[in-house]
Amino acid sequence: MRRHRFTLVPAVLLLAACGADAPAGPPAPVAYLPGGRVLLDAHNAYPYEGQFADRIDRALATGVPVAIEQDLAWCPVEPDGAPVPVVSHEVRCHGGEPALEQYFFARIAPLMEQALAQGPSPDWPLVTLNLDFKSNEPALHRAVWDLLGRYERWLTTAPATPDGSVAPLTVGPLLVLTGEHPAQEQTFAGPGVERLRLFGAIPSARAVEPGDRPRAQPATNYRRWWNHPWRVVEPEGQREAGEWTGEDEERLRAIVDEARRNGLWIRFYTLNGHDGDGQGWFASYNFGSEAAVRLRWEAATRAGVDFIATDQYEAFAAVRRAAPAVEADRSDGS
Repeated sequence: MRRHRFTLVPAVLLLAACGADAPAGPPAPVAYLPGGRVLLDAHNAYPYEGQFADRIDRALATGVPVAIEQDLAWCPVEPDGAPVPVVSHEVRCHGGEPALEQYFFARIAPLMEQALAQGPSPDWPLVTLNLDFKSNEPALHRAVWDLLGRYERWLTTAPATPDGSVAPLTVGPLLVLTGEHPAQEQTFAGPGVERLRLFGAIPSARAVEPGDRPRAQPATNYRRWWNHPWRVVEPEGQREAGEWTGEDEERLRAIVDEARRNGLWIRFYTLNGHDGDGQGWFASYNFGSEAAVRLRWEAATRAGVDFIATDQYEAFAAVRRAAPAVEADRSDGS
């Protein structure tokens, strides 16, 4: 099965390659490359203590392409059993946490197999799996690497390069992203790895002083994305955020532009707006109302944020569908 190939390089290099006769303005972005599309990133799409087991179904029901976050721990599924990668928000498991393979990969298998049978599509990757490791045992990393090997025919991959230079992607229906921990890179892109099955993040800023903006490192073959809490945009955080201002929007766009100059996808977490809790959502991520968070969703969409993390999958998807022209607008340089 042939798959699309395209090199992930900073936009400035693409422009230089166009030559003097190229039309004015940046080239239209390839959909799966940085700046090509804005996706729902379904935050914490896994059960808590046996509740909210429908989160993957809810995420997929909003339509594809979509991103889905799975937090990982290293725990036995059965009493006295061997540890396996499980989905859990905590390092210490309490029993009953589902195994990643059964909970996620088995659930998306029909979608992946149908996609492969139909052949490559401009919508590939249909699903972006965002892995948030809650611990970094080498055994957990190795188990995830082996698990991905069993599903490699689904994956978006790249050949390893001796100097870490950015190589072309072979695009499949599933893209897997992981974090910035150096131990992950040792397993996933270290000696003996001939083909990358997942891609790490460059170091991110957890918070910045008002007026400051985070600076990105250029993408490498392995590190191809940038992950930020919303505090880098509004330093007071979601709970204390005031009115959305032009200054806020300018800061957001500047951070996104920094990612683009360095050839990176960018993600922000977690943009919620609701009255109270009751659904396993964290109060620290709450802007207080859907009207308040909608302003941020719309701004992030206008700025071309690749992955917008929220627990309000359906509400965000409705906002995103109302702004279908954002990619075309950005490709025209507006």
